[in-house]
Amino acid sequence: MFNSIRLYSRIGAKKYKKLPPVRMKKPKKNEGQPLPIFDYGTSSKDHRIYVWGLANHGGLGTAGRTRRKDGYNFIAKPSRLFFGEHHQVTDIACGYGFTLLGVNSKDKNIVYGNGINTDSQLGFDANDFKHKVTGQTGQLPLARPIPLPLKENSSKVLGLAAGRAHSLILTSEGVFTLGNNAYGQCGRSIIEEENHFESHVIFHIPEINGQKIAAVSAGQDHSIFLTEQGQVYACGWGADGQTGLGHYNNQWKPELVKGEVEGEKIIKVAGISDCVLALSESGKVYGWGNSEYGQLPVQTDNYQVNTAIELSDFSEFGHVVDVAAGGSFCMALTETGDVYTWGYGILGFGPRVTKVQMPTQIPNTLFGRNPYQPDIKVEKIYCGINYMCAVTNQGELYTWGRNAYGYLGLGHCKDQFFPLKVAMGAKVEKVACGVDHTVALCRAFI
Repeated sequence: MFNSIRLYSRIGAKKYKKLPPVRMKKPKKNEGQPLPIFDYGTSSKDHRIYVWGLANHGGLGTAGRTRRKDGYNFIAKPSRLFFGEHHQVTDIACGYGFTLLGVNSKDKNIVYGNGINTDSQLGFDANDFKHKVTGQTGQLPLARPIPLPLKENSSKVLGLAAGRAHSLILTSEGVFTLGNNAYGQCGRSIIEEENHFESHVIFHIPEINGQKIAAVSAGQDHSIFLTEQGQVYACGWGADGQTGLGHYNNQWKPELVKGEVEGEKIIKVAGISDCVLALSESGKVYGWGNSEYGQLPVQTDNYQVNTAIELSDFSEFGHVVDVAAGGSFCMALTETGDVYTWGYGILGFGPRVTKVQMPTQIPNTLFGRNPYQPDIKVEKIYCGINYMCAVTNQGELYTWGRNAYGYLGLGHCKDQFFPLKVAMGAKVEKVACGVDHTVALCRAFI
């Protein structure tokens, strides 16, 4: 049996035309039953990269639409970088105007880079001459592979770190260092008046004192290596004590950090400038380096601390699970999701509070916790030179601090005096902070 429905379409203002009847099929026997659900797993498109901040140096790796301020191009809110959908990105790092991207690859192209390359911190490739920006070869506007002397195609990226003009790439074959080595930050002998521009030098550190390297961290001109046994080694510029080696000289060979950190199993080291924080397995926090802004509890007039000292204030706050250090301030995170900041700058307590000597908690309500959502808590923290970031267990990103070129991702260039949520189109897994640009590694919301 068929049902007929007569349809009419209006022609002009008064006339109608009769259309042939539409035949409706009988419902099938299984109609109305639940459809089967198929799980196809994840794909590379589930990995997303978002970038924002200053664009002139190429660190954003995108030729997308930008705004202009005082002659500078910038992106003030998260912009999707489609490189992340064509490559399965596993790690990210931001240097001073450049970006590193670790990818899961079947060949030896496991690290890509874009941005400033004046000191070969992104390696040298003859094809770079095809990508000149404003007549220079020292900038890469789009990500290209960094040629590493790997032995195996199965090598993986295990960690990335980027300083002012040098890069640390931790792989399953050890650490590869490249870029400026004027202070020994690449872990190799210092060559006087070495020309780093268009350099082919990539140094390999397979291990340190027979120990495998588990993580790497880079300050402005120094490097830190964390071994699987929890020992901390450092090299590079030491004028502010940032190497923690008990002196203020430049050190090219990685040596064991001295002080109260000795004998402790360290699980994380952080510091983007010249102050370093270290976190032990037991939740203790240690620090060394520049303390001119009250980052470390110094008892003398010497604000350059060249050995590790414990920040004992945290003994009453609970177990610390994460630390971060910026240009003039520090952060710590407890297992209950409480965020503490101290030092000098925009610390998250409003426009009138610019200096805090003791670690002070930012109210959890500013990160979305309330009586209707009591389970929301911060899980990860990050520092740029002039700003801070926090990521919650919901994958939401909060930023605050200086914001000259929109590197807070809030859609404007005004300073932000307390944490504010960034409008993201995906779940944030990791954030990399530079001087004036930010990169976020994300996954699609399920």
